[in-house]
Amino acid sequence: MQPPFQNDDLDLEAAVAHARPQLLEFLSHHPNWLLTTSRRFLPGVVLNGLDGITDHRGKVSVLLDLLEKAGPATWKQFAQSLCMECNLPLDLEILLLSSAGEGNLSQKQEAHTDVSAWSSVPKGFAQRRRCNNSVSDKNVKQQRLDSPEKYRHLLIDFIRQRYGSRRAAGAAAQEQTQPLAFNQAFVNLVIQQSKASRLKERTDKPREGVAGAPKPEECADTAMKVSDLFRSVVPSGTTKVIFLFGKPGTGKTMLMHWICQKWAEGALPQFLFTFLFEFRQLNLLKRKLTLKELLFDLFLQPEDSPDAVFQYLLENASHTLIIFDGLDEFAANMDMSSSSKGGPTLTSPMSISKLFADLCHGKLLPGCTVLVTSRPKRLPDFLLNTVDLLAEIWGFDHEKVEEYVSRYFHQYSFKEQAIAHLKNNTKLLSMCLIPALCYVVCICLEYLLLKHQMSVELPQTMTQFYIKMLLIFINKQQGEHAGGEEAQLNCNRKAILGLCDLALKGLEDKKLVFYVGDIPEHVKEFASLHGLLTVFEVKTNGTCPEAGYAFVHLSLQEFFAALCLMVSKRVDKNYLKKKFSLKSKWTLKNEAKTEFMESFHIFLSGLSSKECRTFLMLLAEQDEAWVQDKQDTILQSLKKLAATHLTGPKVIELCHCTFETQDLKVAQHIGSLLNFKYEFKNFRLTPLDMSALVFVMNSGQHLTYLDFAGCLMDIDCLEVLAGCENVEHLSFRSRRCGDDFAAALSKSLQGMGSLKKLELTGGSMTAEGMTNLVQASSQCLQLEEINLQDNRIRDPEVKRVMDLFSRMEKLKKIDLSSNDLSLNAVLLLAKEVVMCQNATELRVRYQSMKDTVIIYFSGPSGKVPRSLHLRWEEKEEHVTPTRHVKLCLQDCSLSSQHAEEIIAILQSCPSISEVDLSGNKLGDEGCSCLLESLTWISVSKQLDLSQNHLSVNGICSLLKSVNTCQKVMEVQVSLCCETAVLRFTADREFASLPPREEPVFSTDDEQNGDENQTPTASKKIRLTDSRFQASDLEKLCAVLKECNSISELDLSCNHLGDEGLLQLFRFLPNLKMLSSLKLNDNQISLNSVFFLAQSLSTLEHIKTMNLSLGHMQVVHLTFWERIRVRSTSRWRSSFLAHPKHEAKGRCFRLKDCRVGPEDVTRLCHILAQCPQLTEIDFSWNLFPSMFYSLSGNSLSDQSIERLLSFLPYLCHLTLLSIRNTTFSPRCMVLLINSVNLCERIRMVEVRSSENAFLHLGASIQSQKTSCRLTDCAIGQGQIDELCRVLEQHGWLAEVDLSRNQLGDEGLRCLLDHLHQVPVTCSLNLSHNRISQDGVLHLVNAFATSGNTTEVEVSLCSKATLIIKLTSRDDPRKFLRLAECNFQPEHLEKLCLLLEKCTGLTEYISSNNNVTVQAAERLLHSLRKNPGPLKISIEEPWVGKESVTNLLELAVQACGNITEITICKDKTLFQLGVKFPHCLEKVESVVSRLHLYKPGIKHACFYQRVREKCAQLQELRWSHVELHNDEAEMLVRILLPLPELKKFGLTSSSIMPTGIDYLITGLQNCQAIEELNLGYMELSSAAIPKLVLGFHKMPSLKRLILNHNNISNDGCSRLTEALRNMHYMEEINLSHNNIGDPGLMNLAAVLLEMQNLKRIDLSGNSPSPAGGEKLMEALAYCKHIEELLLSRNVFGDRTAVKLALCLPHMTNLRILHLQNNNIGPAGGMELARALVVCGLLEEISLSENDLGEGSIHALSEGLPCFEHLRKIDLKLCGVTDDASKSLSYGFRQCPSMEEIILSWNALGDGGARELASALPRMEKLKMLDLEKNRIGTRGATKLAEELAKCPEIQFIRLWDNPVPSDLAENLTSQDPRLCFSFY
Repeated sequence: MQPPFQNDDLDLEAAVAHARPQLLEFLSHHPNWLLTTSRRFLPGVVLNGLDGITDHRGKVSVLLDLLEKAGPATWKQFAQSLCMECNLPLDLEILLLSSAGEGNLSQKQEAHTDVSAWSSVPKGFAQRRRCNNSVSDKNVKQQRLDSPEKYRHLLIDFIRQRYGSRRAAGAAAQEQTQPLAFNQAFVNLVIQQSKASRLKERTDKPREGVAGAPKPEECADTAMKVSDLFRSVVPSGTTKVIFLFGKPGTGKTMLMHWICQKWAEGALPQFLFTFLFEFRQLNLLKRKLTLKELLFDLFLQPEDSPDAVFQYLLENASHTLIIFDGLDEFAANMDMSSSSKGGPTLTSPMSISKLFADLCHGKLLPGCTVLVTSRPKRLPDFLLNTVDLLAEIWGFDHEKVEEYVSRYFHQYSFKEQAIAHLKNNTKLLSMCLIPALCYVVCICLEYLLLKHQMSVELPQTMTQFYIKMLLIFINKQQGEHAGGEEAQLNCNRKAILGLCDLALKGLEDKKLVFYVGDIPEHVKEFASLHGLLTVFEVKTNGTCPEAGYAFVHLSLQEFFAALCLMVSKRVDKNYLKKKFSLKSKWTLKNEAKTEFMESFHIFLSGLSSKECRTFLMLLAEQDEAWVQDKQDTILQSLKKLAATHLTGPKVIELCHCTFETQDLKVAQHIGSLLNFKYEFKNFRLTPLDMSALVFVMNSGQHLTYLDFAGCLMDIDCLEVLAGCENVEHLSFRSRRCGDDFAAALSKSLQGMGSLKKLELTGGSMTAEGMTNLVQASSQCLQLEEINLQDNRIRDPEVKRVMDLFSRMEKLKKIDLSSNDLSLNAVLLLAKEVVMCQNATELRVRYQSMKDTVIIYFSGPSGKVPRSLHLRWEEKEEHVTPTRHVKLCLQDCSLSSQHAEEIIAILQSCPSISEVDLSGNKLGDEGCSCLLESLTWISVSKQLDLSQNHLSVNGICSLLKSVNTCQKVMEVQVSLCCETAVLRFTADREFASLPPREEPVFSTDDEQNGDENQTPTASKKIRLTDSRFQASDLEKLCAVLKECNSISELDLSCNHLGDEGLLQLFRFLPNLKMLSSLKLNDNQISLNSVFFLAQSLSTLEHIKTMNLSLGHMQVVHLTFWERIRVRSTSRWRSSFLAHPKHEAKGRCFRLKDCRVGPEDVTRLCHILAQCPQLTEIDFSWNLFPSMFYSLSGNSLSDQSIERLLSFLPYLCHLTLLSIRNTTFSPRCMVLLINSVNLCERIRMVEVRSSENAFLHLGASIQSQKTSCRLTDCAIGQGQIDELCRVLEQHGWLAEVDLSRNQLGDEGLRCLLDHLHQVPVTCSLNLSHNRISQDGVLHLVNAFATSGNTTEVEVSLCSKATLIIKLTSRDDPRKFLRLAECNFQPEHLEKLCLLLEKCTGLTEYISSNNNVTVQAAERLLHSLRKNPGPLKISIEEPWVGKESVTNLLELAVQACGNITEITICKDKTLFQLGVKFPHCLEKVESVVSRLHLYKPGIKHACFYQRVREKCAQLQELRWSHVELHNDEAEMLVRILLPLPELKKFGLTSSSIMPTGIDYLITGLQNCQAIEELNLGYMELSSAAIPKLVLGFHKMPSLKRLILNHNNISNDGCSRLTEALRNMHYMEEINLSHNNIGDPGLMNLAAVLLEMQNLKRIDLSGNSPSPAGGEKLMEALAYCKHIEELLLSRNVFGDRTAVKLALCLPHMTNLRILHLQNNNIGPAGGMELARALVVCGLLEEISLSENDLGEGSIHALSEGLPCFEHLRKIDLKLCGVTDDASKSLSYGFRQCPSMEEIILSWNALGDGGARELASALPRMEKLKMLDLEKNRIGTRGATKLAEELAKCPEIQFIRLWDNPVPSDLAENLTSQDPRLCFSFY
C-alpha cells in the first residue's frame, strides 16, 4: 500500500491536490453541509452562481476550487471545520490535518529553507575555508577542527573493524561455526512504516497488539527502504527519534550493524558521527554517567582533545546518529516520570534510563537522530510523544528467502535442490521468513544434503531445529570419527548441562552478558569452540575494558534455559508448572522490568514432543518414564491454559506451543476448548503464526470461526490459510484488504472445504476485486454466505456476478452494504435478482449512516418451499415448487420516472412475494402507474408504498385496486403516518383472472344454476389516522361500495364525528361479509352511543359492541358470520345476508362514558329491545386520563338502581358487570337486593366496593343462589339491613362476607339473625377482625344451635372463619379451631361450652395453646355424644412427650377408644372414641389409679389400656421412638386386640430390639386388614420374617411398604407371600430399589390377584422390559382403580404395552405416569387408548416429552371422560398449537376441577384459547399456568373470562412475562389471579 503523501515534497498545494479526489468523493454525499459551511468562509456573491448547477459532484468541485483560491488561511480554517464536524476516513483526515498546518507541513516548510540533508555541509567544515587575520586564533580553531575530523576517521576505522569487512576477514576461520549471524552478504529486510501521529490517543488502554504502537486499522503502513528511515521530516534543530520493532530473529541487531557499516563506507553522508549501544551491555552499568562519558567511555575515546570533539558534537548534533539496540533487553526501570523536572546539564551524571530519555526528548544533544530497536513491547510513556517514525521489521518475504538461500548455497551444486526443498514445504518456508530461523534451517539443510543428497528429512519444529543445529555443530568440530549422536552427547554432556545452567540463571537474574568469572572454564571452552557464545569488550568506565560473553542470540539462551528445566534433576513438577506460561504481547503500564523469555515457553513445549524424548533421555541420563513425566507436566499445563480466557495474541502463542509439541491429541483437546471461535484484533500475524493456528484447527473435530479485525498480515498468510480444512466462518475487517488481498484470498478459498461464510468487510476492494473473489467463491459449492460490506465496489459487474452466484447451490446471502452503489447499479441488480432462479430477496435501503444492499438466495436445497395454496390439490405431487422473491428498494430516491422500469422488473418475475418501495418519491403519478399494472404483476403477499408523498387521490387509487385486482386482500393506509400497504392472497387461482368489471354476484335473471360459484374472498381495509371527515365519506363509500367482500373495515383515528358515524351505518348493509368494524378516536358523542346501542336491534348480525368515550375513544363492532340464501324478489340482490348462528349471544360493553340516571334509563330501554343480548359490561379506567376524573365517570347509586330495575326485562342476559366504580354502602345493598328483583340471578359478587358481577341463569328454575361481598368495608352497621334483604329471599346457598370489618359485634348480630330463620347456607366470614371472645361466642352458638353443623376458625394470618348451617336434621357436627391463641381463661370457657355440646362428630384443635392439663380437661368435657367422636389435638408438646405419656392421656377420654393416631412430625395426637350407654365416672377411674403402688400402678395402667382399647380398630404411629416398655406394650397389649383392623408404624424406631420384635408381634394380628410400615428401612433379614407373619393375616387387604430400600430379592419374597392373599386390594411398594427381576416376580403374582384395586410402584428402577411384563399382568386385574407408576424409566415401549392393556382396565379411576421418559410415540398410543377408561377421574402425564401429536390425541379423547376431575400435563412441552384442541376437550369434561399446565411453552395465543373455555367448565376450581410464556394479552384475556367464572378459586400465573404493574392491576381487580410464587 502506498503512503497517502510523501513527507519530503509536501506543501499546501500538493496536499490539497493529493486529497482532492477522495475529498470530492466524500463531499459529493454531503453537498448541503458543504454549501452551508462555505458561507462562513466565502462571500455570498461568489456563491450566487451555484444555483444553476444541479449535479452534486459538479457543485462540490466548484466549491472546493473557490475555497482553495481564497488563500491558505481560509483553506486551513475550512479543513479544521471539516475534520471536527465530519466522520472522515482516517487517511483523508491525516491529509487535511497536514494541509491545515497540524501535521508535518510546517516541519516540511522549515526543512525547505535549507539544503537537503543528504548534501548539507557541516558547520565546522565550512568554517575551515575562511581566513582569519589572527594567527593564534587560527591555530586554536585549526586544532578544534582537526580533532573532530581525526575522531571521525578513528570512528570509521573502529566501526569497520567491529562490524565491517575487516572483521569478516579476520573471522573467516570461525564463520562455519557462527550459528546465528549473517555471515553471508546482507540481504535487505522487509520494513513497514507506521504513522505514529495517534499514539497519544491510546496510551491508557493496553490492547491485544503491540502496546504503544498505532492500531493497525488506523494507520496507513508503507513499505520502505533503510535509507528512507533517515529522510528529514522534522524541523532543523529538533531531535528525530526513530523506533524500529520486530519479533525475535527478524534481524534487528544485524541491521544496526549493517547501518554502521554502511555509514563507515560513506553511504550515509548526512551523519558525521555514528554511535551504537546495546542495552544488554548497558545493563552492566551500576553508576551514573554524563553524556560525554556515554559517548567516549562506553563506545570510543578520542585520541586527543576530547573536550573539543565533544564541543563539536554539540554544535553539529543534527549530523549525529546514536543507535540504541535492544530496548526490550534493558533490565532497569524505564519510568521517567521525573525526567521533565529541571533541565539537564552536560556535566551532571545520570542513569542510563535518564540519559536515554533526555536524548530522545532533545534535552541532550538536541537535533541528533536517535534510532531505537526493540522486540514488540509496550513503548515507555516518555517515548509515546517523541517518536517521529515508527516502523516494524518483518524479516524476509519469499523473494528474500530465496535470495538468502541462494547466497548461502552459492558454492554448492545442490543450490537449486535446496531452494526447491524449501519452496515445496509451506511450514519450512514460513519459518524461513524469520531470518534467524532461516539461517538455522540452512545449516541443517546443508548438513543433510551433504550427507544424504537423495532423501532429506528436516525437523518439523523450531525446537527440533535448534537440537539438530547443536548436534551439527558438535559433529562438525569432532568429526565423524567421534561416533554417533549418543557418543558425542556423552562426551559433551557436562559442558552442555553447564551451558544450560548458565542460560537459566541468566534469564532468572535478567542477565544477558556474563563475565569470565560467571562461566566455568569447560563450558566457556565448549561454547566458544562451537560458536554458541560470543565474546566482546565490556566498558563500564573509561579505563579498563573487560571481556564479556553472551549467547549469540537471546533465543539461543532461551533454548538452553528451557533444556535445563527438562533435564535437570533439581527441577520438579511444581517448579516446571510455575515457569510455564504464555507470554503476553504487551506488558502492563506500571511494569518496571521486562522478562527475557519471548520464546522460552515455545521451547519448553517443543521439548515435550515425542521426537525430543530420546535426546532428553541421553542428556539427562534418565529412563523414558522420567522424561515422559516431565513432558506430560508441560502438556497438562498447555491443556489447562486452553481452558482459560485468552486474548488473540495468547491464542496464537498457545497455537505455537501446541504446534511445537506435534501431539495431535493435545492439539485436538486444545482446539475443542477454544469455543470454536478465534478472534484476532489489531495485531500483526505472520505466516508462521498462521501455520501454528492452522495446525491446531485442523487437528480438531469441530468447525470453527476465524475473525481477523484490523490485523496486519502478509498475503503469504492466506496461502497458509488455504490448508485450513475446519474453518466454517472466515472474516476479515481491515482497510488494507483491497483488490490484491482479494486476489490472494481467491486462490486460497478452494482449499477450505468446510467454509460456509466468508466476510471481507471494511476494506478497500473495488468492483474488479469483487468479481475475482466471487469467481473463486463460485467454485466453493458449500459456501452459504458472503459479506462484502463497507468496501469501494460502487459499480459491480452485475450480470457476470449474478451469473456466478446462480451456480452456488448452497448460497443463502450476499451482503454488499455500504459500498456506495449507484441507483442505476441497484436497478440493474434488481433486474438480475428477479431473473436469477435461486435468488429469493433483494434488500436495498439508503440511509445517512449506512446503505443496506443484501441479496438472499434459496439455500442448500436450491428450491423454494412448496406453495401452501395449490389449485389442484389432487395433483399436488406433480406441481413444481413455487419460487418466492422479495424485492425491497427503500429510500432509493425512486421517482415517477422510474415507475415504468420498476414495472418491467416486476413483470419479468412471475413469483414475487413482497415488494417494498417505501421511502421513495414516486408520488401519486408513480404509484397510480404501478397500481394500474397490478393485474399483470404477480405479487403474492405485500406491496409497500409508504412514504411516497401520496395524496387523497393516491389513496383512492389504492382503494380502487381492491376492485380491479382480485388478489388484493388488505389495504392499510394512513396519511399522517405516510403508510400505504397492499397485501395479497397467495392463492394461484387468482393469477390468471382478468380485472373485474362486473359484480361477482349477478341478479336472478342472470343466475342459471350457478349456485356453486365460489364467493369472493374477504378483504380488509384500514384507513386510519388520515383526518377523514364526514364530507369525505361519500367519496370513500363510492369506492368501497364496489367491493362488497370487505370483512374488516378500520376507520380509526379520523374526524368522522356523529354525522359520519350515522352516514357510515346507513352504508353498512352493503358490506355483507363484514366481520369487524373499528371507528376508534373519531370524536363521537353520547348520542352516537345510543345510536350504536339501537343498531343492536336493527342489525341482527352484530356479535359484540365495545364502546368507550374516554381519552382514547373506542368503537369496535364484531359480526357473526353470515350465510347467503337466494332471494325470491327480483328487485333485491340475489343473495341476502343473514346471521349464520342466530341462537348465539351478543355482548354490549361500555367503558369510560359519563351517563346519568336518565341516560341509563334510555340506554336500558334500547338494550331491552335487543334480541339475544347475553352480556352487558360497564367499566371505567383505573388510571383515568388528565381530562377525566374517576368520580365523574362512575355510575351513581340512582343510575345503578335504574340499571338493576331493568334486569327482569333483559330476558337472555347471563352476566352484568359493573367495574371500577366506587359503590356506596347503599349501592351494595341495592346490588344484593337484585336477587329479589330478578329470580334468574344465581350470584351477586362485589369486590373491593368497586367491581360487581351479577350472574344470571337461563331460567327461573330453583338453583343455588350465592352472594359474595368481599373487601367491601362492611361493618356492624350494615348487617341488619343486609340480613333483612337476604331474608326476603329466604337466605342463600352461599354468603361470602370475607375481608370486611364485622368484628365481634357484627358477628354476634349476624348470628342472632341466623338463629331466627332456618336456612341451609355456607357463610364465609374470614378476615373480619374476630377476637377470641368472638370465637367463644361462635362456639356457644354452635353448641346450642341445632342448625349449625360445621364451624372452622383460624385467627392466624389466614384468619379463617367459615360457618355451615342446615335447615334439615343433621346429627353431625364438626368444630375446627386453629391458632386462636387461647389463654387459660379462654380454654376453661371453651371446655364449659363443649360440655353442653351434644352430637359432636369431630373436634380438631390445632396450636391453640392447649397444655397437657388442658387436654385432659378437654377430654373430660367431651362425653355427651351419642355417636362416635374423633378428637384431634395438634400442639408442640405432642412431639416431645413419650408414647406412654400420650397413652396415659388417651385413657383419660370418656368412652371406648377406637382409634389412636400419634404423628410426632406433625405434632398430632388423635383419638377416635365411641361412647357406651353408661359411662364410668372419670373421678373414680383417676382415684383408683392413684391408690396403687408404682409397680401395681404400672400393671393397672396396662390393664386400663387393655380395657379402654378393647374396641380399638385403628392404630397409627409416625416418627416415634419406642423403648422396651413401650414396644412391649405395643406387641403384647395393642397388637393382639381382637378388633384391630388398621395398623401403621412409619418413620419410627424400636430401641433396642429393633423391627424384628415388632414383626414377631404382628403375627398376633389376626383381624388386620391394613398394614403400613412405610419409611421403616426394613433390612433384608426383616423381609423373610415379615413374610412369615403374612400367613397369619388372612384378612389383609392393604399392604404399604414404601420407602424401605426393598431390593429385587425382598420383592420376590414378598410376592410369594402375596400369592395366597386373595383379598388384597392395595399394594404400595413405591420408592424402593425394585428392578426387573423383582418386578417380573410381582407380575407373575398379579395374574391371580383378582381383587386388587390400587397399586403404587412409583420411584423404582425397572427397565422398559420389566415395565412391559408388569402391564401384561395388570391386564388381568379387572378391578384395578388406581395405577401409580410415576418416576420410573419405562419409556415408550411400556407406554405402548399399557395402551394395549387399558381396554381390560375399565374400572380405572386414577392413572399416574409422571416422569416416565415417555416420548411422542408412546404418548400417542397411550392417549388414543385412554378413551376406553370412561371412569377416569385423575390423569398425570407430567414431565414427559409427549409431543404435539400426543397432546392432540389426548385432547380428542377428553370428551369421553365424564368423571375426570384432575389432569396434570406439567412439563410436557405443550405449545399454543395444542391449546385450541386442549381447550375444546376441557370444555367437554363436565367434572373437571383442576388443570395443571405449568412449565410449558404456552403463550398469549394458548392463554386466550384456555380463557375462552373457562366459562364452560362450571366445576373448575384451579388452573395452573405457572412458568409459561404468557404476556399482557393472554393475562388480560384470562382476567376477562375469569369474571364470568365464580366457581374458580384461583389461576396460577407465576413467572410468566407479564409486566409487574399489569399483574398488580389484575390481581387488585380479581385476587384469584395469582402471580406470586406462594
